[in-house]
Amino acid sequence: MPDTRQARVTPTAVRVSAPTKPSAREPIVKPVFSGLHFFVRDMAATVAFYQRLGLEFAPDAGAQIFNGVALPNGVTFAFGTYALSRSYDPGFREPSGGPPNELQFSVATRDGVDELYAELTGAGYVGHLPPFDAFWGSRYAEVKDPDGNLVGFQGPRDDSMVSPPPPSALG
Repeated sequence: MPDTRQARVTPTAVRVSAPTKPSAREPIVKPVFSGLHFFVRDMAATVAFYQRLGLEFAPDAGAQIFNGVALPNGVTFAFGTYALSRSYDPGFREPSGGPPNELQFSVATRDGVDELYAELTGAGYVGHLPPFDAFWGSRYAEVKDPDGNLVGFQGPRDDSMVSPPPPSALG
């Protein structure tokens, strides 16, 4: 650990102050978000789902225990099997219950949200929220990936479609 004591020079002596705590606003190490890692049960099914959304994988990706996809913004979206996770983390436990978070994908058109939802559910993926005109002005839908993670699809915002949120959203 680095020495955080500060020396003060006076005309007669050098005094050393007590170590200081880093401020909550000044982290010792500033982390940089670099990616998202999903734990998956079936790599082949996961790769097939995300390929339908335009992510590009190596030809043998479905047979691997780990895959990472470099996204255009420099972030990596990675997938590792539960077996891989258990091999290095003895405390790893498969999640239970529904996912509290979801991925978001932009779709170029409002009709594209409906088309993508129909394509994915037609291919056997579970629809969670059929396409609808959301109060924030976008066409929106959600599908579950093979591991039950929610994946949302949002079309462009149309300001003429914006309305107040439902009363239940306000608490």
